[in-house]
Amino acid sequence: MRWKLFLLVTIATISQISNPTIAHAEFDRMEKLIADRNLANLTLSRNRLDPTKDIPSATELVAKSKRKLRSPAKRQQPQPINIPAKPPSAQTPTPTNPEPQVIVADIVVTTEQGGLEPALATKVRQVLTIKIGQPVTRSQLEQNLNAVKALGDFATVQIVPEDTAKGVIMNFLVKPYGTLAQVQLRTLPATSSSILNPAAIEEIFKPQYGKRLNAIEFKTAIDKLNQLYQTQGYNLAQVVDIEELNPDGKLTVVVAEGSIEDVRVRFLNKKGEAEDAQKKPFTGQTRPFIITREAESKSGKIFNRNTVERDLRRIYGLGLFDDVRVSFAPGSDPAKVVLQYDVIERGKNFSIVPNAGYSSVNGFFASLNYNQLNVGGNAQTLSANAQTGTTGLLGEINFTDPWIATDSHRTSYTVNAFARRSTSFVFSGGKTPLSVPGTTSDTPTILRTGGGITFNRPLDGDPYNNSAWRGSLGVQYQRVSIRDVNGGSIVPKDSGGNDLSFSKTGQDDLLMLQLGVTKDARDNFSDPTQGSLLKLGLDQSVPVGLGNITMTRARASFTQYVPVKLINLAPGSQSLLFNVQGGTIFGDLPPYEAFSLGGTSGVRGYEDGDVGSGRSYLQATAEYRFPIVSFFGLGIFADYGTDLGTGSSVPGNPAGARSKPGSGFGYGAGVRFQSPIGPLRLDYAINDLKETRIQFGLGERF
Repeated sequence: MRWKLFLLVTIATISQISNPTIAHAEFDRMEKLIADRNLANLTLSRNRLDPTKDIPSATELVAKSKRKLRSPAKRQQPQPINIPAKPPSAQTPTPTNPEPQVIVADIVVTTEQGGLEPALATKVRQVLTIKIGQPVTRSQLEQNLNAVKALGDFATVQIVPEDTAKGVIMNFLVKPYGTLAQVQLRTLPATSSSILNPAAIEEIFKPQYGKRLNAIEFKTAIDKLNQLYQTQGYNLAQVVDIEELNPDGKLTVVVAEGSIEDVRVRFLNKKGEAEDAQKKPFTGQTRPFIITREAESKSGKIFNRNTVERDLRRIYGLGLFDDVRVSFAPGSDPAKVVLQYDVIERGKNFSIVPNAGYSSVNGFFASLNYNQLNVGGNAQTLSANAQTGTTGLLGEINFTDPWIATDSHRTSYTVNAFARRSTSFVFSGGKTPLSVPGTTSDTPTILRTGGGITFNRPLDGDPYNNSAWRGSLGVQYQRVSIRDVNGGSIVPKDSGGNDLSFSKTGQDDLLMLQLGVTKDARDNFSDPTQGSLLKLGLDQSVPVGLGNITMTRARASFTQYVPVKLINLAPGSQSLLFNVQGGTIFGDLPPYEAFSLGGTSGVRGYEDGDVGSGRSYLQATAEYRFPIVSFFGLGIFADYGTDLGTGSSVPGNPAGARSKPGSGFGYGAGVRFQSPIGPLRLDYAINDLKETRIQFGLGERF
C-alpha cells in the first residue's frame, strides 16, 4: 500500500486556445480539467516530528528535579498545513506571451447522477471567480478548479467544456463525499493494535458521524488525533494515510505509531563521539544488558517520550555514567525504529581512601576505605574498610547486587561481614551514671562481630515502577560482647553490679530473622513537602549459642508531610511534618537491645539516651521547615518520648539504675544548611527540665 504523504494534483492539459474571435473553431481541441486530490492528500501534513528534539539528557532531568521544576517538557506540536490553490509542483509558469482566452457561455454545476444539492451548488458558485460572458484563461480555470476542490466537500472535481455558438459552457462535474458512519484505525505494523483508548478516538470523530464527509473538517479531527498521540508522549506516532470512504460510510485511518524494533546501547567518549579515528565503535566497561534491563522501552513496544525519560533517570541512577542520552537508527521496517541509549561512562569506578584520627569510642586509629562500583560490569558494588588502633582491629565488607539477573521483580541483595564497636546509649548518661568496674567514668562499649544477607524488592510486581511498597527479608548472626573502653576485657556487669548481657557472661549470640516493609508516598526523597512514609519492622531471634535468646521485636513509624505557606521569606518548599513511632519487644531481652530515648534522633534537648531505655516506647515529633535563602532554612520543632513505664522490665534495669526519667519533652529551633555532603542541621533545644542544648546532626530526621 502506498502512503499518500504529499499533495497529488493531476490536471489534464488544455490545448492551445486561440484568439477569442475565432475560439469557436478551436473548441474541439480542449480537454477536461480534473482535480483528483484524494482525502489523504487534503488532510495529511507533510511534516514529520523530530521525537528527540525536546528530550533532555539524564543530567538535565536530574538538574530539573533539583530545581523542583514541575512543568512538563515542551513538546513539538504538529504543524498545520495550508492547502494551496495549487501545489508548487503544479504551478503554471508565467508565460512570456499573453495566455489565449475563451468566452464563458455558461457555468453548470452537476454530478454524474444529475443535479447537485442546492446548498453544495451554492458553495461552489461562491468560490468561482469566472463569470458568464467574460473571457477566461487556462490558468484561471485551474485556479477555480482547485478552489472548488479546496472546499473539501468533493472526492473529485472536473471541468468538462462544451462548445456552443456563444462560447464554452463550463460544466463543473463534482462527486460529493458520502455520509461518514464510522472511523476505524489501522496501525503500522499491521500486527499491532492502537495504544490509544478507543473511547478517546471515538470522541474525536463522533461529532462528524451521520454527516456528509468534508475533508477540511476531517483534517481538523486528524490534527486532534495527532495531537492526542503527542500529548500522551507518543512522539513518533502520526497519521500516514487515509483510505477512501467506503459505500457503507466506514473510513480507515492508517497510523504509524512508532514501534520499537530493537533497543541498543552506544558508548560515547567525553566528546560525545561514538566511534574512534578508525571508525570503530567505542566499547564500555558496563555490560549492555545491565543498561537495557533498566529500560522499560523494549522491542515491540511503542516509543513513548515519558517512558524514555523515566528510563534515562533509572540508567543514570546506577551511578556509573556522566550522562545518558537518546538517539535513533532506522529499522528494517519503515514503520519501526531502533532506540539507542547513548552513555558516557565515568572514568574511574573505584576509590581507596586512607584516614587517621581519634574517637571517644575507638581512641587513636588509622583506617583504609575501599569502594568499587560496577564490579564485573554488572553494576554491583563492593566496599570494605579496615581500622586499627588502640582498641584492636575492626572492619566491614559489603557486596551489593542491585538486581539479581534472573529475577523479574528487581530483587536485590546485600551480603556483609563486620566487626563494629560502639557505645550503647542504654548504658550511658542519666543523673547517676554507672561505669565499668574499676573506673569512675568509663562507659561499656559494645563489640558486634558477624555477618548476614538481606534481600530487598518492590512489592507491586513492576520492576520499572517507583513502587511505594517495598519489602526486605534477611538473616544476620552476631556475637555481641560487652567490653571496657579499650576493647580488651569483657565486662559482664557495670559498677552497680547490674548484668550487661543476657547470658550474664558479657557475651551473647544473636541469630536474627528480619522482615521489613515500607510504603514511601513522599513527593521527593531528599526534600519532601507532602505525602507520607510508613515503616514496619519485625525481628525474630533463633535461640543459639550463648544466651539461647528467643526475642521478638516489632517496630513501626509513620510520618506525614503537609505543604504550607506560613512564612514567606524566600522561594522554596515549606512543610509541616508529624511523626509517630513506637515499638515493643516480647520474650528475652538483652539489655543492650532495649529502645533508647533522647538525643538528636529522639527527644531533642536531652543527650543521647538520657530520657530512658525500655522494652517498649512511643515517640512523637512535630516540625515546621521553611527556607531563608535557597540553601539555608530554619526548623521549629517539638519532640516527646516515653518508655511507657517499661524501663524496669529490662534486665539489669539500666534506665532506673542511672536515674533516667522514662519520659521527656523538648522543643526549639534550628538552622538547616544544604551542603555538598547533604543537609546539615544545628538545633537549639530546651527540655522539660529547663535544660538547654545545642545539638548537631547530619541529614534531616525524617
